[in-house]
Amino acid sequence: MASSTKMTVTLFFAFSAFLQGALGGIVCENLPTDICSFSIASSGKRCLLENYASKVGNVEYQCRTSEVVVERMAGYIETDECVQACGVDRSSVGISSDSLLEPQSTAKLCSPACYQNCPNIVDLYFNLAAGEGVFLPDLCEAQRTNPRRAMVELLSSGTAPGPISSESSAFNADAPAPASM
Repeated sequence: MASSTKMTVTLFFAFSAFLQGALGGIVCENLPTDICSFSIASSGKRCLLENYASKVGNVEYQCRTSEVVVERMAGYIETDECVQACGVDRSSVGISSDSLLEPQSTAKLCSPACYQNCPNIVDLYFNLAAGEGVFLPDLCEAQRTNPRRAMVELLSSGTAPGPISSESSAFNADAPAPASM
């Protein structure tokens, strides 16, 4: 009995590999919209959910291939467990680093269930945080030890414009004139 089960499993994986090869693997444009977000095409590019107005004026959704390449994770569809653990929403159109400013979102992202088990989502938010001048592991450490401090560190990361000091004031005679566009 065990050999027939082993044979069935072997045949299943062989057929799956053949089918995936024949179909060209995961293509974002072929994915259903309910699993598009947080998926990675076989080409290694992230899939993203977009919306558009149909000919009759309804909002429709489509899965598209982005230009963002993910290293070492091609052909990946995020699990529902990770989507839930990380507190993300597959039906969201676009993604923003603004969610890092929400303590509840950061707490879920930095939770062991997400941070240690969901490398695709963590990689995505790692890059979003880096774009804001924030190192996600440091933010998560601050979130674990002192959640209020985590928000202060994020807000003071240097990416947001602060108050104008007297040295950089437009009234400073030594300051160069702003470039015209």
